[in-house]
Amino acid sequence: MKIEQKDIIVTLFLKDGILVKGFQDHTPAGKIDDLIRSYNDNGVDKIILYDLSDDDAEHEKNIQAIKSITLISELPVYAGGNINSLDDIRKILYSGCIKVVLNSLKSQTAMFAREGAQRFGKERMALSVFSVDVFFKQKDSIEEYISELIVLDEHLASTMSDVTDMPYSILMESITQDTICDVLTAGENIKGISCPAFCDHSELIPELKQYLKEKGVSTNHLTATMEWSDFKINEEGLIPVVTQDYQTNEVLMLAYMDQDAYQNTLETGKMTYYSRSRKELWMKGETSGHYQYVKSLMVDCDRDSILAKVSQIGAACHTGNHSCFYTDLATDEYLQRNLFEVLDNTYNTILERKDNPKNGSYTSYMFGKGLEEIGKKLGEETLDLIFASISPDRENIKFQAADLVYHLMVLMAEVDIDWEDVLEELLVR
Repeated sequence: MKIEQKDIIVTLFLKDGILVKGFQDHTPAGKIDDLIRSYNDNGVDKIILYDLSDDDAEHEKNIQAIKSITLISELPVYAGGNINSLDDIRKILYSGCIKVVLNSLKSQTAMFAREGAQRFGKERMALSVFSVDVFFKQKDSIEEYISELIVLDEHLASTMSDVTDMPYSILMESITQDTICDVLTAGENIKGISCPAFCDHSELIPELKQYLKEKGVSTNHLTATMEWSDFKINEEGLIPVVTQDYQTNEVLMLAYMDQDAYQNTLETGKMTYYSRSRKELWMKGETSGHYQYVKSLMVDCDRDSILAKVSQIGAACHTGNHSCFYTDLATDEYLQRNLFEVLDNTYNTILERKDNPKNGSYTSYMFGKGLEEIGKKLGEETLDLIFASISPDRENIKFQAADLVYHLMVLMAEVDIDWEDVLEELLVR
């Protein structure tokens, strides 16, 4: 199997629900949220997690940590370690991981691979390899149930291609850009590479990917479909750029690019503009730390403006506001049609009634009754919707469904769950 595009992988370890630096080094690696978001923004292609738990209680803590990571991660997540049953495989996959990494040193691994492949599919099974000899002994009994190998001995970087046609990734120690390039080109079926430096210095990955591109090694590097000469630039040699938050679509700012700013944006993965007042390149966040990490660039139909969707760190505006567009000029009343905003606004109104009870408010009255009564009322509304569906009347079903959603939000507010919590749970599933 020839792998055309190579992955840059971060390998992390979990001990007692906390990210640590390695198999033996249990020093905390840093805050989960900050680390994973830095990997999202800096061009990491995949995350591999190893559960280092010693007992069932710690294993459950690590499973919860894995779930937290998959909720934040925009990257594929693999996880392995302490897998002793088909149920452990299920827990890892249901936590949001796309693959389980089995341990080739365990005697029951072949059985787990077969059961896992039959239950969840071969494409969800990977295998850690510590030794060619051990793998070779298992090869015939396990290879048909495994889709990928994670090789934990860097000395096997080139020899694994002689043993198997399966795609494999290599975990290395301290390495240079030249070594990375050599490893990634050592065999056709090498899929990716990981080393500790990627964990601690993910900000260097865009530079690494640019280097690999120059060496002819294909990675998931930010690549444009158009050259600068394809744009219709203005008389100053610039093109306007509208920048949006990639998650909310909130418009953050308007700025301009020249050719150098465009190229620098592609090479670094960070938005770079041309300052018309200072007559110089300007990487957003270079002095403030409020970087804009590129998620996508789009050009309009006339090719004379760019729409950038970014992950905004901190505030986009020099005033400290998240967006530069925070001053109202004129507003006409309109019916909000954005579904999530309707739900979010309604939920916030319900929270307001909870925090500041108002006489005559049904919502305040429900909160006064307590959790048990709120639950009973939600059950009644569920039955009303079921009965409405027996003799289908579209308007009645719509009415009862709205009642049910409203009472669901009252229950959510009472137990401190919001729509983002619910959406995150759906994303994991």
